[in-house]
This record gives sequence, structure tokens and C-alpha cells, in this order.
Amino acid sequence: MKLDTRWLGRIAFEEALALQDTLVAERVASQPGADLPPEVLLLLEHEPVYTIGRNPDQSSLRDPAHLPHPVVQINRGGQATYHGPGQLVGYPILRLAARGQDLHRYLRELEEVLIEALAEYGVAATRREGLTGVWVGQRKIASIGVGVRRWISMHGFALNVCGDLTPFNEITPCGILGVEMTNLERETGQPADVRSVADRVAAVFERRFY
Repeated sequence: MKLDTRWLGRIAFEEALALQDTLVAERVASQPGADLPPEVLLLLEHEPVYTIGRNPDQSSLRDPAHLPHPVVQINRGGQATYHGPGQLVGYPILRLAARGQDLHRYLRELEEVLIEALAEYGVAATRREGLTGVWVGQRKIASIGVGVRRWISMHGFALNVCGDLTPFNEITPCGILGVEMTNLERETGQPADVRSVADRVAAVFERRFY
């Protein structure tokens, strides 16, 4: 399998979602045994937005009518989160049918990609039992939520690199009461750049998945 990694810069959430829908549809329509289009890793930043999965419990948004940024409901698992400048977002479009059709394993692999990338900056990130995402001590540095259509993946991970974390204060991030959000810049005490972090994450992603 081949990987097509694309850096998209800062774009609106709806634009990235439409691109994901197109890429997934193309891969769903491709026939096994044919010249399949490559898998894709989209790396980007979003304009400020809150997202939440399609589930009956929307309480993690707290008061949607008074949030400072738009809310979009999407086909991924999980509760509310925030995306905005300073956060590296990754959307892998992968054929999970060729990877064992194991969502639990896929989530753990995404976590491991981010843990390894953060280690290159001297940050000792870990998992927490029973919770999806990546943590530094008790502070959450990355969120993960995926969707699947005919075993083609979409959505993915959001790694806090730098910038303003206060929009998280308006929601209950990932439905976890009392969670403290952090970013790479805070953990290292050094300036961090989303574009350069994207290159590091892309290299680790390709190493682990290919």
C-alpha cells in the first residue's frame, strides 16, 4: 500500500470534511484487485470549531447556544472537542479491511504514533486506562475520534501544539469532567510550530503503518 501525505494548512472544518467524504467515497468505490488509489494522511489546522459525535448525550457541549465558535455534529465516536489554530489535526484515510478490521487496535496505533512523536521532543506522553487519547501526566495533549465507512477510516487525531487553550474551558472535553488540557509548547517550555510538528508526526505515522 502507498501513502499520500498532504499538508493543507489552515482550512475550515467543513472544507476538510467534504474532502474526507470525497476520498472515502473514491476508495469505497474502488474494486479489489484493481489499481487502488493510495491511502491518504491529511494534516492541517482548523479555523475555530467545536465538534461532537452523533450520540444522544450532548451534555459535553454544556450550553451550545452560547459557545464562542460554531458546533458541527459528525460521524465519529466520542463527545465534544475543540479544534483551532495551534492544533495539528490528522485525518488518515486508510483501508482497515486490510489491517484486520480492528478499531481498538487502530485507536491504539494512532495513540502510539503521537506518543512516539512527542518523545522526539522530550515529552513523556502516555495512554490512560479506559480513555482514548494521549496524556502527559494528568493533562490531556491529544484527542482521537474516528469514523469508518465500509472499513475506510476518516476523522482521526488532534494534537495540541501551541496557542490558546481557553476554548476548551467552554465545554467538557471528550466528556471528561475536570480534565486539564495542555500543549507541546507548555510541556517543553519552548516555541513549537504546527508545520514542523506535522512533518515529525507524518514520519512516525509512515514508519508505524508502512
